Amino acid sequence: MFFAYIFVLNMRSKSSLYWWCQLGGWLLYGLTMLFFAFVFENKNNDVVFPRISITILLGLFYTHLLRELILKLELRPPVSKQKWNKLTAIVIGVLILFNLTNSAIVEWLQMFDPRNKASVEKRFLANLILDSPLILVWLSIYYIWHYVELGTTNVIQKVRLESLVKELELKTIKSHINPHFIFNALNSIRALVDENPERARKAITELSNILRSSMQTEKQETVPFEKELNIVKDYLALEHIRFEDRLRVEYDIDEDTLDQPVPPMMLQTLVENAIKHGISKQKDGGQIKVISDYTNNHHELIVLNSGSLNGNAGSKEDGFGITSTRNRLKLLFGDKASFDIRDTSNDMVEAKVIMPVQFAHS
Repeated sequence: MFFAYIFVLNMRSKSSLYWWCQLGGWLLYGLTMLFFAFVFENKNNDVVFPRISITILLGLFYTHLLRELILKLELRPPVSKQKWNKLTAIVIGVLILFNLTNSAIVEWLQMFDPRNKASVEKRFLANLILDSPLILVWLSIYYIWHYVELGTTNVIQKVRLESLVKELELKTIKSHINPHFIFNALNSIRALVDENPERARKAITELSNILRSSMQTEKQETVPFEKELNIVKDYLALEHIRFEDRLRVEYDIDEDTLDQPVPPMMLQTLVENAIKHGISKQKDGGQIKVISDYTNNHHELIVLNSGSLNGNAGSKEDGFGITSTRNRLKLLFGDKASFDIRDTSNDMVEAKVIMPVQFAHS
């Protein structure tokens, strides 16, 4: 009902605009003709005003008839090549009727100077030459208006479609992130249930905290980096229960970056990727280091982990973590953000995210 109401309002608004344009255009024509008649000709002819009035009324009627025919025969822009002949025939027919009616009314009401009376045929031909451009100008304005409106509508629909696709893609990515993380965390807890129940209970509490945080960010495209960092700290604390001394964690965080917006669960995904493909593949475990800093007017976020890409540490084969990170950065920041993963010289894998700096509004 609501959308029907909006549709009716929109139709009424367009109808009112059409009639205001019709009346305004033909009245402007009438005033222009009066200006030429009384200023340039410098005489007051009794038939000038009635004839201009008839032309205006007939113009309103026949242009409205032309519009109704265009709508009924579906000749609004864009017009296919097959319909141009039909449109041309209709326009010619309206032009002839317009000028025939005009000449007939002038003859019937004797609205001419008897001393300079011309035959009906000559007046019809004169009207056809002089008044036909009025209909053609109206038709040109009508079509230009609809072509502009069509172009504007297409642009708006394109923007809405791109926005919808972007939203759907983001939701699809998020729907993969949370289950992927949950299953890995549950596997960690399962390993503790028999071995150390108390630590398992603690792990469950930490997992519930992480899930609560991730659910709160589900409806957001970005979150403050501080919130994302807290999730990662909980996650690494949970993983430390499983790996114990095999997992060493280090943070190098510029506090000024804590309020910068980042995609939710992105950092956690990269850290999880480092655990899964790096630390867990090595007998002696290794180190994970999270760095956040400003570099060249950008927010630089780095996850370092022991291992190598050849050893499948954060495989460059574009697994889920890598692909989701690239896709989300592209969707949210376009070409202003980048992601790269590489081996460093000290047997570490570096996953680096560069994002534009967002300044807080005062």
